[in-house]
Amino acid sequence: VQLVESGGGLVQAGGSLRLSCAGSGRTFSSAVMGWFRQAPGEEREFVANKWSDGKIYYTDSVKGRFTISRDNAKNTVYLQMNSLKPEDTAVFYCAAGWRSIGAMTRRQDYDYWGQGTQVTVSS
Repeated sequence: VQLVESGGGLVQAGGSLRLSCAGSGRTFSSAVMGWFRQAPGEEREFVANKWSDGKIYYTDSVKGRFTISRDNAKNTVYLQMNSLKPEDTAVFYCAAGWRSIGAMTRRQDYDYWGQGTQVTVSS
């Protein structure tokens, strides 16, 4: 099973990026697909997730700016990031989990992780 992120890069504050995460090795349609991020010296933190029933959660700092979506036919989850801020700079990771525990905002709720993609927002 593999998750591969893409779409990271360097962008100016106020700009946009769209991250993609393609899964392979099993079907992810029933999984909760999530995005986390980790800034230098910080813990990995929850960003957003989307459940198989369409339910979505966002961390407060990205509400109104980020949008998570998924294409089950392609085993892919996306994160559209608009109005980016320097404090969004981090390595972004996608994850897949089937536990359906609470809001699935903890790292330990997920079974598979991608390798991460760097997002750098300059001021």
